[in-house]
Amino acid sequence: MTNIRTFDTGANRNQDLDKIDPEGYISPLVIKAFSEYMLKHQFLADGTKRESDNWQKLFGDDHLKVCMKSLTRHFLDTWLEHRGEKSRDGIEEALGGIIFNAMGYWHKIILDKKETK
Repeated sequence: MTNIRTFDTGANRNQDLDKIDPEGYISPLVIKAFSEYMLKHQFLADGTKRESDNWQKLFGDDHLKVCMKSLTRHFLDTWLEHRGEKSRDGIEEALGGIIFNAMGYWHKIILDKKETK
């Protein structure tokens, strides 16, 4: 197998067999729904709107604990909905919360790994 791709137009590129494929890995429908979830949750109880990347400031020393507790609540809501029971705010809120907290947890793990290198 050659390491070069040649297109009908004559353009050529390296094979992409070992490259990540974000376009194939994620759903634009989910990313859009998640973005709408995040926009809704940018607003605090007093009506002020925080920056979209505010979550990246983390939650101090308890960051992983805070994310895990919230992630578990959202997982429980998802499970309840899956079993035909009512949750706090419905399945889409629960799934948005899972993605948000999983991303926040993983973000911290990645940052910590960078610091130890």
